[in-house]
Amino acid sequence: MRDVLDELDRWWRAGEPVGMATVVATWRSAPRQAGATMLVGPDGAAVGSVSGGCVEGAVYDLTRQVTATGRPALHRYGVSDDDAFAVGLTCGGVLDVYVERVDPAGFGEFAEVAASIRVGEPVAVLTCVSTGGADPDGRLGRRLVIWPDRTAGSLGTDRLDAAAADDGRGLLAVGRTGILRYGYHGQRRGDDLLLFAASYAAPPRMIVFGAIDFAAALARVGAFLGYRVTVCDARPVFATPRRLPDAHEVVVDWPHRYLRAEAEAGRVDGRTVVCVLTHDPKFDVPVLEVALRLPLGYVGAMGSRRTHDDRLARLRAAGLDADELGRLASPLGLDLGAHTPEETAVSIAAEIVAGRWGGTGRPLSETAGRIHHETPAPEGAAPVG
Repeated sequence: MRDVLDELDRWWRAGEPVGMATVVATWRSAPRQAGATMLVGPDGAAVGSVSGGCVEGAVYDLTRQVTATGRPALHRYGVSDDDAFAVGLTCGGVLDVYVERVDPAGFGEFAEVAASIRVGEPVAVLTCVSTGGADPDGRLGRRLVIWPDRTAGSLGTDRLDAAAADDGRGLLAVGRTGILRYGYHGQRRGDDLLLFAASYAAPPRMIVFGAIDFAAALARVGAFLGYRVTVCDARPVFATPRRLPDAHEVVVDWPHRYLRAEAEAGRVDGRTVVCVLTHDPKFDVPVLEVALRLPLGYVGAMGSRRTHDDRLARLRAAGLDADELGRLASPLGLDLGAHTPEETAVSIAAEIVAGRWGGTGRPLSETAGRIHHETPAPEGAAPVG
């Protein structure tokens, strides 16, 4: 929903019903991840995407129907030989798409959700997308909105709300979006109800140390990938917003002191990536000593092979063990033959992405098997709604 927030907000405030299709689960080489959203506006305009073009036509038609009837639908789009041509999902994947009508009467909490997303306040929206058939209490389509300190709405019972709020906050804490399953009355071992938990956590952080031309290029790429980018350097003459226009913030401080303070304040987590571009021992060794002892998503450092060897020796002398040193990507980046700051930034970003998703970094033309590594597809991939 984040990608279509402005359009949805405009129609919602005008009181006009909007059809919203959301990917709630994927298998195999699905082109979009859970949370991808497409809107069909009151004028018939389509905004966003659930499949990168593969099944947009079929989803568009279903969304128009749901908007007209107000009855939500959960539908599975698969890739069997019989249906691949019909819906166009030829990439080898399977999508579960939940379609609903959104308007002020049915989603009164939307304005507060939108405001939270815009300011970076963590919020999750849990929607009942399947009741397993029977639905005597009208649970399908009900929502529970969760913030770290409060909730709004209800899924139908206090017990279900309490269990879902607890589990939803767990997903929100790590920025995960996905399906939760419960019994009809909130039992955690049941699977009568499927809830889709859409987490809108604050963007992950990229902290770049060293206000050099490579940092300016990396800030641009990091922001494009959705990171909130901070560039930190102890030298005020170089650490300026004018030199680093794509960074969300520029900080003048000693790198190790800044990172330690951010960690103590709870502003870094397992999604945070740290890139040390100073390649100067008085800066990079102290900050790496801090970074490699934190549970960060990625720690990389720039430098030549000779600089790398010297850096490892200094870090060992500082007391870091083999496991901690093994978390260091140095020299950072993939071997793309990069020369310019922009090309180097791409190589660093590529290594970060590969590490996040378990990629090899090899050309796809040299690999075999599925391109996207997903969970096994459900048997038959037949429609579920």
